[in-house]
Amino acid sequence: MSLPRRVALIALAIFFIAAGINHFVHPGVYARIVPPWLPAPALLVEISGICEMLGGIGVLIPSTRGFAGVGLIALLIAVFPANVQMALHPERYADLGTAPAFYVRLPIQLVLIAWVWWIRA
Repeated sequence: MSLPRRVALIALAIFFIAAGINHFVHPGVYARIVPPWLPAPALLVEISGICEMLGGIGVLIPSTRGFAGVGLIALLIAVFPANVQMALHPERYADLGTAPAFYVRLPIQLVLIAWVWWIRA
């Protein structure tokens, strides 16, 4: 593995592990952005946090990297409605950011998906 890819892999793992931990440190923030049409926001926050941590660890292990990468991509797609929720209702989340920032965040999901796809191979 080339040095840039190795650095990207480690950074990605740290990013997802830290994000997963943050789900348990600040669960209320995440539960707030779960769209109202989804059930059990607290449970969904816990599940997504665990999946982020496992995915972050999984990409570090060569034998599980591909599977973990696909799982992280699925997770990024699954949490996209929360990002849309924030963009559509920025007044509810003014303490978390601005409306333009929430809209910029939407295509960032594609960047994250591309990043995971690149390192998972």
